[in-house]
Amino acid sequence: MNAMLLATPDTLRQAADHLSAQDPVLQPLIKRMGLSDYAPHRDYYNALVSSIIGQQLSVKAAASIRRRFLELFGGEFPEPAMILEKSTEALRSAGLSGAKAAYIQDLARHVASGKVRFDHLDALSNDEIIKELTDIKGVGEWTVHMFLMFCMGRLDVLPVGDLGIKNGMRALYGLKDIPTPDKIVKIAKKNHWHPYESVASWYVWEFLDNKPKA
Repeated sequence: MNAMLLATPDTLRQAADHLSAQDPVLQPLIKRMGLSDYAPHRDYYNALVSSIIGQQLSVKAAASIRRRFLELFGGEFPEPAMILEKSTEALRSAGLSGAKAAYIQDLARHVASGKVRFDHLDALSNDEIIKELTDIKGVGEWTVHMFLMFCMGRLDVLPVGDLGIKNGMRALYGLKDIPTPDKIVKIAKKNHWHPYESVASWYVWEFLDNKPKA
């Protein structure tokens, strides 16, 4: 099932071969950069918190705030109960906005109470995961796209709302304006990115040296 393809050395090589054959713009990038190197991991809670931190920020700014966030907890990623012990003001001292501090606390409450569970997500489609996780306050489509790609390792995700993707595709494909989500979808379809849209996006980010982390 294409929607369930996951990042492994073999599938990332297959993705590079497919995209090189189908997309003449990506082909030289893939040849120069080699295989993409992202891999799935199981720390779903960590990934969602990190994605909330990174919302609407550059990769550099997000990394700085995440580092300061971890310093609040002795450098280790905190369990939900540890986050709930901190005041909103304490979380904001790491550089988080008031809204992001509230979102992270709300997520921690949901996880601590068992209202949010991650143990069944692997069996769901991308669209089902998007629907479920966007019910969490502060978790929008962009956040779930990053979660699907960099945490779950799903290979067929197209993050149409990501600024790095928009800027990268404008430069790579010689577009006059920043592309709309519909334009991004059209370019992806024209160049046959499916079922490796995540990997194509990875190369666009690498072109800009602005790849998100999750």
